[in-house]
Amino acid sequence: MVPLHVGANGLSLFNFGPTAFQNLLDEAAGKSGLLHFAGRKRDVNSIVLLANGVSFALQAALFLVIGAYADFGTGRRWVLLASSLVAYAVGFGWLGVHDADKWTVGVGLYIAGLVAYQLTLTYWTAAFPSLARNTARLKASRAACARRQIAQQELDARDELERSRLSNVAFWIQSCGEIVILTVVVGIMFAVRVDDGPSSNNWGLSVLIAFATACWLALSIPWFILEKKRPGMRIPPGKNIVTAGLWRLCEGLTQIWRLKQSLVYLAGYFLLGDSLNTTVTVIATLQNQVVSYNTLTLTYLLMVGIASQALGIGGFWLIQKKFSFSAKTMFSAVTVFIVLLDGWGVIGNWTDSFGFKNVWEVWLYQAYYGLVVCPWYSYSQIMISSVTPRGHEFLFFSVFNIMGKASSFIGPLISSAIIDASPGGQNNSAPFYFLFALSLVGAAWIWAFLDLEKSAREQEAFLLQEKERVYGEATSALEEKPAA
Repeated sequence: MVPLHVGANGLSLFNFGPTAFQNLLDEAAGKSGLLHFAGRKRDVNSIVLLANGVSFALQAALFLVIGAYADFGTGRRWVLLASSLVAYAVGFGWLGVHDADKWTVGVGLYIAGLVAYQLTLTYWTAAFPSLARNTARLKASRAACARRQIAQQELDARDELERSRLSNVAFWIQSCGEIVILTVVVGIMFAVRVDDGPSSNNWGLSVLIAFATACWLALSIPWFILEKKRPGMRIPPGKNIVTAGLWRLCEGLTQIWRLKQSLVYLAGYFLLGDSLNTTVTVIATLQNQVVSYNTLTLTYLLMVGIASQALGIGGFWLIQKKFSFSAKTMFSAVTVFIVLLDGWGVIGNWTDSFGFKNVWEVWLYQAYYGLVVCPWYSYSQIMISSVTPRGHEFLFFSVFNIMGKASSFIGPLISSAIIDASPGGQNNSAPFYFLFALSLVGAAWIWAFLDLEKSAREQEAFLLQEKERVYGEATSALEEKPAA
């Protein structure tokens, strides 16, 4: 799975795509900085945030439909393949969109690209728990627990550590792979002479998106060929593949309330995801303006960020492994740095000398973000797997990402409204007041109320009750083994 993880790194549609999109908007807007969009004249940054909101709303709808069916049978691999094909098409489509007068087409590519990328991101991440639980070390640990050689709590700790290892190592390798890709990207930029003028810069961005997409395509092929077809949940008696999905949605709405700790994390994930996703978007718009959309400079910045990300994720994992810290402890540390990041932005409302207003801050931000914030993307997923009953990964990852996208839909809309309501309608630092409060509340909620050990016991009871109620089997949840 590592090659796919390296390929689906987000460079094409999550990094270069937004830059190309905002660059087209900025050129089309001219000196006024305003464009007619969605019924009124809007600031470029407001349009970006609105497009994000539309994208996240579409993602939420798709997650709801796909997640209801994906855990049944062996058809899950087709979900990832289909979303990947759409992502490839969008990435190569940017080759035809590099003139300012095509900014409306850019809106469509931007939204479709984010949707496709987030679907692929979610559904290969949902495969991690099953992969971890089918490693030799965890199979041996389950056998030892069945022989009562180790306690259930020890098995839970080993399970969490193995999921952490697999996720963090994969993210670390991905970061290293991105650095290699970006090194080639720098050579491509010199070849297409991105510094020769706006048109060359625009064309360079389109070429980079297509190149990163080509790398993604090439690196994905081994996974799609070698992926094992591990069976998912059985369709309940009296249901078929069509009715099972609708039944599953109803079940989820009525039964998830029994998993109180899962709901505690869901609420915290909603708040923190809203804050971080919107914060990254707001900072990216400020960063692009500070460096004047220079493609070469943006790529160097990205290289600093990704190199720092490799150090950060690797460092967090080594600390967790050495000191046997829980996933919650590591996750809580990340939340502290997210709160500090939003505090940094708040200061920009009071002075022009700090708060993502200077070139040196942009470089510092990339290093800070990579070292201490990017581990969020690994540990937040590890935490989802920690509150997910076994066999329900695709549904729960879908539900969590629905909440993440709902939060990211709300956050950009509120931030866009805050910018529009600011003096002159162009204070791009104004949303940080809202984002700082949001991240602080979300972090405090997780620190105070989430108990992963209690969550594990709730999941055992949930699985036992499900087997008895749905399948008519009185089998202990602890005896359930994932497919080999």
